Amino acid sequence: MNRQGAVGALLDIYEQAINDLKDVIKTFSDNALTKITDEKTTNEDCKSIQTILSHVVRSGYIYAINIQNLKGHTIDRPEKVFHSTIEEYLNDLNNVFEYTENVLREIKDNELEQYDNSLKMMTSWGQLYDIEQLMEHAIVHVLRHKRQIEKIK
Repeated sequence: MNRQGAVGALLDIYEQAINDLKDVIKTFSDNALTKITDEKTTNEDCKSIQTILSHVVRSGYIYAINIQNLKGHTIDRPEKVFHSTIEEYLNDLNNVFEYTENVLREIKDNELEQYDNSLKMMTSWGQLYDIEQLMEHAIVHVLRHKRQIEKIK
């Protein structure tokens, strides 16, 4: 960590957020993954540590793919994958970061902020974001779910 420029700063902070999440999930056993932790929630992504982590991993890929597609690619969103071990999720989180890092290698600092809506991307939840806003969302998304998992402990 200690990359250059605005893109580098976003990557450093994203990497730290992911590492912090990994530190939290390392404290759980594999058996804890599938235990229902919120029986009242109607959100399928928040019923267990497993569903939370599968959601975080898939979302991380989707954020990076949205940036690639903004740049002219047509990459499909991945399916959600459920694992039975913490180690598999640790690997997934490493892979999500590596994928994002590779995508952002193609982005220049002056491409991050856009004021022209035609240069922004529509998110699946209906908001128009530039690359910087989407990466800031990605960082906070990891942190929010890290907090959620910490509360389960």
